[in-house]
Amino acid sequence: MDEVNDPLVRYYTTEYDEAQRLVLTPHGRLELLRVRQLLRRKLPAPPTRILDVGGGPGVHARWLVEQGYQVKLVDVIERHIEEARDSGLDAELGDAVELDDPDESFDAVLMLGPLYHLPDAVERARALHEGFRVVRRGGPVLIAAISRFAGLLDLGLNGPWDDDTATKLERILASGDHDSSLGFTQAYFHRPEELRTEVEAAGFVDVEVLAIEGPMGHAVDLAPDPGEAIARAVEVVSLTEIEPALLAASPHLLAVGHRP
Repeated sequence: MDEVNDPLVRYYTTEYDEAQRLVLTPHGRLELLRVRQLLRRKLPAPPTRILDVGGGPGVHARWLVEQGYQVKLVDVIERHIEEARDSGLDAELGDAVELDDPDESFDAVLMLGPLYHLPDAVERARALHEGFRVVRRGGPVLIAAISRFAGLLDLGLNGPWDDDTATKLERILASGDHDSSLGFTQAYFHRPEELRTEVEAAGFVDVEVLAIEGPMGHAVDLAPDPGEAIARAVEVVSLTEIEPALLAASPHLLAVGHRP
């Protein structure tokens, strides 16, 4: 990708430090805690071979290696690859829609970043098919998405808010296409049922969609005692992670499917 002309590369190279995202804020720490809980439950036991597609600078990959997994990380951002390698990870530049790995070469695949960075439904389908292709039969693929309502709930709680913001949020709610002028970069925000449909269309079976942070995801940033708020948020989402009526209130969603 061209760092100068590609907005995604420019965003993660010069505008945003992904390595700090999950440690700087209560919301980020809640997300990290919950992702690790879900990985413990949904991945096969170590030592098994995992492909971390769109793994960024390797926050999850490093932790998985510490747990005894063999992890290969692939990311489209050169800065992320350099940071991952500097921390000792097996990492290479690559694109989720066209992986270089052989068929059925991994016991499990993580796709915790790519899907929401692919606004085009055809590109999302390609990425999901690639995850399907490289995982062994019976192996799980874990796919993260951003909820359609994440921006609305975030800005509703934390601002800023004006008529222009409200108009842009209305368009996001209608289409799922995130407006980068609201912060973040161009992205696609899923409805939970839409995420399930896309994952099933790629051939996965036994698909489940779970809330990552749950309905308190954005609220923990406003709490006077963030540690207590995170602990309560974990209890709440543990009780409601598959509740259809609350799924869309979680900032991030996790789909888990298996290759038959």
